[in-house]
Amino acid sequence: MSQPAQPPNQPQQPFGGQPVDGNPYAGQPGQPTPAAPTGNPYGQPAPAAPTGNPYGQQPPAPTGNPFAGQQPGQSAPFGGGAPFAPAPPARDNILLGVLVALGAAVVAGILYGVIAGSIEREVGYAAVGVGFLVGFASSKIGGSNPAVIGAAAVFSIGAVYLGQLVGISMVLSDLAQIPFSEVIGDHFGTVTEAWSQEADFMTYLFLALGAIAAVGGAKKAG
Repeated sequence: MSQPAQPPNQPQQPFGGQPVDGNPYAGQPGQPTPAAPTGNPYGQPAPAAPTGNPYGQQPPAPTGNPFAGQQPGQSAPFGGGAPFAPAPPARDNILLGVLVALGAAVVAGILYGVIAGSIEREVGYAAVGVGFLVGFASSKIGGSNPAVIGAAAVFSIGAVYLGQLVGISMVLSDLAQIPFSEVIGDHFGTVTEAWSQEADFMTYLFLALGAIAAVGGAKKAG
């Protein structure tokens, strides 16, 4: 007796599995179980809760210094450089430096002459001191300009020469028993003649020492 024919288009279970609880895909061999829907069609995890900072960085605590957050080399706000730029140095005053050299030479020359006249001899250290004082004072005011240094050297030679004349005048004043002012005022020619007769190698050496010391004093001040 033949078997009854199966009705056509009989529903087949997909891929040979058995439906479980109405899910035709549950329990299929070789197929992973799909995850529960999360409402995100792209399957990406939900973003973290917002923190109020769109850049995700914590703002630095205020320190009270408006420039504390600047990196080295950055300019200050408002387009300026350093917050407190130092004032530019004052320009050297050449004329004032020359005048100071002249005044210092006159004062130092007189002092040198008083010392030389009191001991009736010249002192090399005193000549060096005269030149150093003139050069230092002039360069301190006029700067290290070559004109100021040159003027200090020339005036130092004059200061030593003036000191020598003052010293000779004091000696002549003591010998002739006449006032010092009279020797300088009425017999100045005699004083210069005495200087020429008494001048020797040491006399000119002291003049040179004054000029050299003036250059050294000017460099020291500059």
